[in-house]
Amino acid sequence: MQLRNAIRLDPVLLGLSITLLLGGLIILASASISVADNSTGDPFYYVARQAVAAFIGAMAAGICLLLPLDVWRRIGPLMLLFAFGLLLSVLIPGVGYTVNGSTRWIRFGFLNVQASEIARLCLIIYLAGYLVRHNKALGEQFFSSFKPIIVLFCCCCLLLAEPDFGAAVLLVAIAFSMMFVAGARLRDFFIFVSLAAGAAVILAVTRQYRLERLTGFLDPWADPYDKGFQLTQSLIAIGRGEWFGVGLGESVQKLFYLPDAHTDFVFAVYAEEFGLFGSMALIVFFAALIWRILRLAIDAASFERYFEAYLSVGIGTWLGLQAFVNIGVNMGLLPTKGLTLPLISYGRSSLIITMVSIGILLRIYHELDQEKASKWRANSGTRKGGRK
Repeated sequence: MQLRNAIRLDPVLLGLSITLLLGGLIILASASISVADNSTGDPFYYVARQAVAAFIGAMAAGICLLLPLDVWRRIGPLMLLFAFGLLLSVLIPGVGYTVNGSTRWIRFGFLNVQASEIARLCLIIYLAGYLVRHNKALGEQFFSSFKPIIVLFCCCCLLLAEPDFGAAVLLVAIAFSMMFVAGARLRDFFIFVSLAAGAAVILAVTRQYRLERLTGFLDPWADPYDKGFQLTQSLIAIGRGEWFGVGLGESVQKLFYLPDAHTDFVFAVYAEEFGLFGSMALIVFFAALIWRILRLAIDAASFERYFEAYLSVGIGTWLGLQAFVNIGVNMGLLPTKGLTLPLISYGRSSLIITMVSIGILLRIYHELDQEKASKWRANSGTRKGGRK
């Protein structure tokens, strides 16, 4: 049997992912053209590098599509060790690469890899396997819930040392969602959530720059030229878009008014150029993508393939929360977190890891489809035997 006939892909998941990816390249080309021309002399510098990353991501996703999910389940503990190794390596002087005061990257040739992106997916895979192995004890014993919390705590400490507060908060939310779906006792769950919320508040108010972000987001117009500058410029961009936008490539705010217009605040540029209706369309696409991923989790659970179900929940929570936080930050609903918009913002390691996760989801669909077909053939054979 030829490979193209053997592999069945989820047309909805694949179609939504490709649409967001290609649309993201177009949006990025517009949002980054001025800053790229000014800093490198090549107006398409960032979009060209993003396109190369998309190609690498597509190859990596293809490899993941060919890997049986049992491989991921078996190597989960090794991936956890790899994640710890990456997060520790980035803190070693000479290995970690510092940008804007944060040491979050490791340089591999032409590519700066953000350690937290890889570590996040590694932790999701490990936690999915752990929850399957300890599913029964998870709902009965406190220690079974406590062990993954210890792992999570260690990862968050390393992330905060970079510092990367936003990535740590996102990781906690992903882990808690997976544990909740896996059946952790509500009492234990609320204890962990309360402790995490308390720790987040303490961390937010004990560092001056985090406190300034919080106060700046509450009233950015109180200091529009300093603490609230980025957010006010983002709100101006969104406001200029009105109903239908000013048109592709016609954004004014990307002309050095709005910092990080091609990364964290690319949604504001998109809203300026495509307006309210365009923004709503993009949000609908993301909502449909997350719905499809969670639908995949439900299908996996119905076949009692809980590793695949928890893995889908983890990836869906990750992409959904990251998109929600990024858009919320751009609209002034949330304080600045430094999280990119999946498949849209410039960020090569983020794009590659996102595409790898989509490749894993497509593999989940393929294996579920095979199991459905196998059961259908078995039932069909039983009915034919009964008629004889």
